[in-house]
Amino acid sequence: MASSLTTFTDEAKIALDTLSGRAAGLFAPSLRLGVTGLSRAGKTVFISALVHNLVHGGRLPLFEAQKSGRIARAFLEEQPDDAVPRFQYEDHIAALVDDRVWPDSTRAISELRLTIEYESASGWSRMFSAGKLSVDIVDYPGEWLLDLPLLSKSYADFSREAFEMAVLPVRVDLSREWRALSDPVDPNADADEMTARRLAESFAAYLKACKLDERALSTLPPGRFLMPGDLEGSPALTFAPLPNLGGRRARSGSLQAMMERRYEAYKTHVVKPFFREHITRLDRQIVLIDALQALNAGPGAMADLERAVTEILSCFRPGRGNFLTDLFSRRIDRILVAASKADHLHHESHDRLQAIVRRLADRAVARANFTGADVDVVAMAAMRATREGTVKQVRETLPVIIGTPLRGEKINGETFDGKTETAIFPGDLPEKVDAAFDVSESARRQNNDDPAIRFVRFRPPKLERTAEGVTLSLPHIRLDRALQFLIGDHLA
Repeated sequence: MASSLTTFTDEAKIALDTLSGRAAGLFAPSLRLGVTGLSRAGKTVFISALVHNLVHGGRLPLFEAQKSGRIARAFLEEQPDDAVPRFQYEDHIAALVDDRVWPDSTRAISELRLTIEYESASGWSRMFSAGKLSVDIVDYPGEWLLDLPLLSKSYADFSREAFEMAVLPVRVDLSREWRALSDPVDPNADADEMTARRLAESFAAYLKACKLDERALSTLPPGRFLMPGDLEGSPALTFAPLPNLGGRRARSGSLQAMMERRYEAYKTHVVKPFFREHITRLDRQIVLIDALQALNAGPGAMADLERAVTEILSCFRPGRGNFLTDLFSRRIDRILVAASKADHLHHESHDRLQAIVRRLADRAVARANFTGADVDVVAMAAMRATREGTVKQVRETLPVIIGTPLRGEKINGETFDGKTETAIFPGDLPEKVDAAFDVSESARRQNNDDPAIRFVRFRPPKLERTAEGVTLSLPHIRLDRALQFLIGDHLA
């Protein structure tokens, strides 16, 4: 789909931008790593933990360059894009380590440059120069990425799809108020600002309700309706789908014409610059997903998550070029789909979580007709908030996770105070992958009052310090495997 998102003029601008970037990188090799994911998937924590472990020499046994001792040092440098906000790494680490609170979610684009000095594994390469790679980490909300398919959709297409999704079983009650407000509206009536505003606000409220934990839905464009930033209240965000448009052309001065014009303005001034200035410049990508929350919410949420991953994959430019084509066009040749919060499950269930995500990613790859890039999956926790143990219950020994639940979290009628460490049996993921997507299996569990996962959020762990007061590296699960896949080959 990515090729249909741009015009010839856009492609010419992208080629010039790429050529300029390649020229700058001839003597200073760099790799642009995109980090995205849907709300609360752990993007900020992933970047903070990645940088902290590399800068402080954390335990990364599956990251070959670190394991073999070839990394001399890793350090932060000034980022290359002055117009992009800096990722506030120091503030996020302070929140995690000193305050033991999770940092605020990603609400806009930010960037950070991490430079790694290393010794090549090749004796031939070591003869000529010491290795040096700058990794430009680009953090952006997944909700914005889900806007990119809008570039190839007309306003009528957008409206039709929005109403079709609104009556799906998992959404129908949440969309009721918006649909009731929309149904009597005549698209051919004269344009009216207050009508447009009421419809936009009601549509945005429906999208926000879909995002809450109870539903954990993921496919919620337009993304700026959830994260408006400095566009809040602007005409570019004051539009909504209209019902019963069919193939009718909008009458000049009508409500439909107003909505259509604002929808096109949103695409032109918000979505397209984001695609051209950021997505087309990426070399590698990680997509973080909160699969546990979707599993907790049921097969409807899992189907919606699969739809979101499909839409995300369809927006990237996958493939491998040659020396000539790479001068004018960047392609993403590796994408990692990572299920975060693996520390909320006992390790006995990690393989099952990874198998579920593999199934989801494989189906998304097939649906998106996505070819040309390596796609891998991993169940991970960029910062591990729990440890494992066992609890004897009558004649049974249960595997548990031990941590400090966030204040206000509830399980089995107990509300946690945010201070007390607790052992929790999180439950088992289904042994058969298909069960996670099976509506009948979900109904059986609900009738038996048997949730698949007892999922609560934990505070960041209390970290040990050395005798000199230095904080040890952040604990994790498979962060090293993610690093090896994403950048390991560039440090060979």
